Amino acid sequence: MANESTSGGTLAGIKVVDCTRVLGGPYCTQLLGDHGAEIIKIEPPQGDEVRDWGPPFDDGRDASYFLGVNRNKRSLALDLSTDRGKAVLLRLLEEADVLIENYKPGSMEKWGLGYEDVLKERFPKLVHCRISGFGATGPYGGFPGYDGIIQAMVGHFSINGAAESGPVRLGLPMVDIGTGLYASNAVLMALLERERSGQGQYIDMTLYDCGLALMHPHVANYSLSGKVPKPTGNQHPNISPYDLFKTKTVDIFVAGGNDRAFKRLCKELGKPELGDDPRFATNGDRLINQDGLRAELQALLDEVDGNALCDRLLAAGLPVGPMRNTEEVMTHPHTVHRDMAAEKDGWKGWGIPIKFSRTPGSIKRRPPRFGEHGRELLEENGFTAEEVDGLVADGTVLEQRRKT
Repeated sequence: MANESTSGGTLAGIKVVDCTRVLGGPYCTQLLGDHGAEIIKIEPPQGDEVRDWGPPFDDGRDASYFLGVNRNKRSLALDLSTDRGKAVLLRLLEEADVLIENYKPGSMEKWGLGYEDVLKERFPKLVHCRISGFGATGPYGGFPGYDGIIQAMVGHFSINGAAESGPVRLGLPMVDIGTGLYASNAVLMALLERERSGQGQYIDMTLYDCGLALMHPHVANYSLSGKVPKPTGNQHPNISPYDLFKTKTVDIFVAGGNDRAFKRLCKELGKPELGDDPRFATNGDRLINQDGLRAELQALLDEVDGNALCDRLLAAGLPVGPMRNTEEVMTHPHTVHRDMAAEKDGWKGWGIPIKFSRTPGSIKRRPPRFGEHGRELLEENGFTAEEVDGLVADGTVLEQRRKT
C-alpha cells in the first residue's frame, strides 16, 4: 500500500476553481480534492448557505451539512457582482484547469463571463462545468431545482415507499449526490480528452438529467413492459427474495440473486426442500409467488439471532446483511478497517471510498471557515499584499459573512 503522506494523489497538479454551493457541486469538488486536485472554493458574500443548514453546528457555527462535503478545499469569499470581483475570478482562471459553477443559467453570461463569448477564447484549455436544475433551454429551462423537487419530477417518489405508505422521498439526497458523481466523471473525461486535443470544453450537467439516469431498473422495466412501476417497499421489482426480514435480534436483508444462491440459502436455513419447491424454482417463479416465499422465509427467521446468522451466511458466500443505524455503521470494525471513519483536526466524517494502490487520496484539510484562505490564495495567484488589502477594504474580498 502506498503511503498517502508521500502521494499527491491522482489529480495532483490539477487546479479547480469551485464556484458551487449547496450539495451537488461541492460533492463533486470534494471528490476531486480528495484525490489531490487544488480546490479554490469561491463563496458569495453571504457564504454557502448550507453553512446554516443545522443543527448540529460545530464550534465555529458551521453546520454538519456544509462540513460533510467541503473538506480538502480552501475558501475565498468574493463578490462577483462587482467588476473588481469578476477581474479577480478571471485572474484565478489564468492558471486553472477546471471551473465548476452552479449559478442560475444565464448568470455567467449576464456578468460577462459566459463560456462561448469570453472563457472559451480567453482560456482555450479550460474545462467549464455548469450544474443546474434543468439546463438553460426547454420547457423547464432556467428554473430552480432542488433534490426533493427533482426526485418528485423524475419518478423517484413514485417507486419509493410501499403500497400502504404511498410515494416517499428517498432518505438520501440521491439526485444531488448522483449529479456530483456524474459531474466528477464528466470533468475527468474532459481532462482526459484534453490530453489528446489540447482543448477544453463546456459541460452541461443538470439535476434533472442525472436524476432520471438513476432510475434503473424502473425505466428499463417500463420501456420493455409498458407497465408503470409502483412502490414495492423493501422488495426488489425484479429479484426475489430481495427483502428485509425480522429476526429475534435484528432485521436482516436477504438477497437471493440467482437460483443456485437461493437453494444454498434454503439449505443454510435448515429447509433445503424449499429450494426444490416448484413455486420457487426460478427467479421468475419466485417473483410471481413472492408473498408465499416471504411467509416461508419469515417463519424460518422469526426465532433466529440475526447478527449471528448474517455472519454465518456471509462466511458461506451468501449475500445477507443486518440493518444498522448510522452510529453502528460508523463504529463497526469493518468501517474502521476500511478507513471509512475519518477524522482531521477535530472534523469527523466518512473516509475516501476510492482506494488506489499507488496514488491514494488523502484528507489533507478539514472543511474551511468562510473566507479563511482568501489572502493566501490571492497572493499565491500573483496578487500583491497591497492589492489584497484594497480588495478587502472595498468589499470585493470578504473575511466575514455579509448579512443578507
